Amino acid sequence: MLKQLTSIDDGAPINPFAHSLQSATLAYEDGADDETVFMALFHDIGQFVSEDNHSQVSAAILKPYLSERGHWIIKHHGIFQGYYYFHHVNQDRYARDTYSDNLHYEACIEWCDKYDQRAFRRDYPSKPLEFFEPMIERVMLPDDGG
Repeated sequence: MLKQLTSIDDGAPINPFAHSLQSATLAYEDGADDETVFMALFHDIGQFVSEDNHSQVSAAILKPYLSERGHWIIKHHGIFQGYYYFHHVNQDRYARDTYSDNLHYEACIEWCDKYDQRAFRRDYPSKPLEFFEPMIERVMLPDDGG
């Protein structure tokens, strides 16, 4: 499903699959934990279903694999990303402030800034999907000690 994002043209400089790989590479190179890299890789998976509410779709798909914090960030990353472009399309770039009292507000701002907003470069040397497979497995199939 992730590779199918290559067929989506959302107007960004790179397709959503390339963006996902770049986002995950940024998280990995930043020393982020497996969950954060996993979130970066799959945060836009919902675009395959719906562009308008892709954050909510992505969060629903990923919920079984994420902490409460991770789920909240994925669910709200779309409105938080709006800070960077809403003012160019006659929307309120500060719409994210609706959530300023939430425990994960600052974490979502940081995650979007570090791993989403910066992941649209055409010339960035992203790691291939295969590189992330061990991290994906650790998140999706955690060792239960048995």
